[in-house]
Amino acid sequence: MRALITAGGRGTRLRPLTHTSNKHLIPIANKPMIHYALEAVAAAGITEVGVAINPDTGEEIRKALGDGAAFGLQISYVLQEAPLGLAHVVQVAEPFLRGEPFVFFLGDNVVVGGIRQFVEKFRAQGEDCHLVLARVREPQRFGVAEVKGDRIVGVVEKPKQPKSEYAVTGIYLYGPPIFEAVHAIQPSARGELEISDAHQYLLDHGYHVGFSEITGWWKDTGKPEDLLEANRFALDHLLDGMAPVIRGHVDDESDVQGKVVVEAGARILASQVRGPAIIGKDALIERSYVGPFTALGARCVIRNSELEYSILFEDTQILDADVRIERSLLGREVVIRRANSRPRTQKFILADQSIIELC
Repeated sequence: MRALITAGGRGTRLRPLTHTSNKHLIPIANKPMIHYALEAVAAAGITEVGVAINPDTGEEIRKALGDGAAFGLQISYVLQEAPLGLAHVVQVAEPFLRGEPFVFFLGDNVVVGGIRQFVEKFRAQGEDCHLVLARVREPQRFGVAEVKGDRIVGVVEKPKQPKSEYAVTGIYLYGPPIFEAVHAIQPSARGELEISDAHQYLLDHGYHVGFSEITGWWKDTGKPEDLLEANRFALDHLLDGMAPVIRGHVDDESDVQGKVVVEAGARILASQVRGPAIIGKDALIERSYVGPFTALGARCVIRNSELEYSILFEDTQILDADVRIERSLLGREVVIRRANSRPRTQKFILADQSIIELC
């Protein structure tokens, strides 16, 4: 069995962050989000992985992931020249997939608990397709499965009036009939080959389409608030039950409480840190407060400031800010510094190398 992981999406809903970086490399708990998909595939016992890339950011993905050896995988790269839909990704990946059963995993999805159980069920039941579903509050944002009893009877992509609360997550398992399906369907009104149409084709032609429901936590990180929620859950889950892990330096004037990781070379001076939180390598927190659900990238500097529930990429600085910064996404080499101002709350979504004057 093989795996196909997408890393070619343009991430338009995450702009301006994705103007300068592939969205699949945005950090969740200080780890590029696509790493979660790669690790889940490896944990399921799959070693041969195709990563779908686009011409604009493909080299960035290649550089970040390499040949896959760091994950115990063998990675091949599949180039999708134009954004023509997920079913088109399967088409262009056919030479890599070689007609074998495979897992199709959208690289911007984060799931807790892995995918081994879905792989085992797919194999045991001899299905042609297996969809992983999740109950959501806004199913119209996703492909939606209509379920009757233990069967899927229909799949519609982003319907205006969903017939169920079951979203089709970005985890699919396929047998060889999927290749027939992706070549048989026609482009949708938005000009894409929709994977939901391929699923409906399989249903209409009598193929065995099974499903599982995620009972734990899953997130499609398509919007800024989704990234922050994924970061919150990843920190809470990955650090579950941990006392603070201090690999850097915390001075006697500082107070670190809860599930906190302080990486090597990081320094916390005369500050308070409340977990869950992760402080990246060589970061500096000085005379500041860093609150729960915060991930600081490597070499970040927080001085005379307050911050919580945020993601900071590498080399970003918050200096002498007289407002508490929260629910924010800050790209690489961002600088936020105080200007003459009166205190108030601010929210930021900033791309790399931005400079903000707090007025």
